[in-house]
Amino acid sequence: MASSLVLANIDAGYGAVRVLEDVSLSVGEGETVALLGTNGNGKSTLMKSIMGIVRPSAGRITATIDGVAHELVGRSTEEIVDLGIAFVPEGRRLFPKQTVTENLLLGAYRPTARSAIARNLDFCFETFPRLKERARQLAGSMSGGEQQMLALARALMSSPRILLIDEPSVGLAPLLVKRTIDKIKELKEGFNLTVLMAEQNFTQAVRIADRGYVIVHGRIAFEGESAEALNNNELIREFYLGA
Repeated sequence: MASSLVLANIDAGYGAVRVLEDVSLSVGEGETVALLGTNGNGKSTLMKSIMGIVRPSAGRITATIDGVAHELVGRSTEEIVDLGIAFVPEGRRLFPKQTVTENLLLGAYRPTARSAIARNLDFCFETFPRLKERARQLAGSMSGGEQQMLALARALMSSPRILLIDEPSVGLAPLLVKRTIDKIKELKEGFNLTVLMAEQNFTQAVRIADRGYVIVHGRIAFEGESAEALNNNELIREFYLGA
């Protein structure tokens, strides 16, 4: 069944500080869409607005989950997760004093996901063998790359239909960035997900993105209808490729 996301004319910020202005974008069924931008341009605020962590002051956010449309603005974060939207935040936000397995089980609190715990756990351990090896290790004692694996796997334990990922490359060595991005593609295909990924590493993001948007100073500055269009855009060359 179809799962998609549409943002229309979103304004959002913190108190009197407006971060997003008139932002519109869409993520179609089964797509991986990259939200590209350097630090401080509003990527995380946009993600938090979708999840109900930041409440937009204007605009609409509509998620279609398995063919049913839901308006997200005004819903709590818990309600949004219950609909089937999972979020991997920047910085991973794990429970450091809980084990790998405990972190994964905490990701499965959504009622719909509880009956699928065993299947999802097996899938996560198959996809990330290192997590299975370290199932009893405290999350806070793991490397950055291992923690990113765990954050992705925890999100998948909720049996999502739409997955939001904020800056998966932050704090990782280049080789681990490539592996992480490859895993996102693998997970998307394995779970049949619709994915919105905020990322400042342009080169890695466009390897798996079907298309993307560039956000500059809280506004969508460019929409690329394909990875090729992103690669050939002058704005991209200026901000990311040093042209």
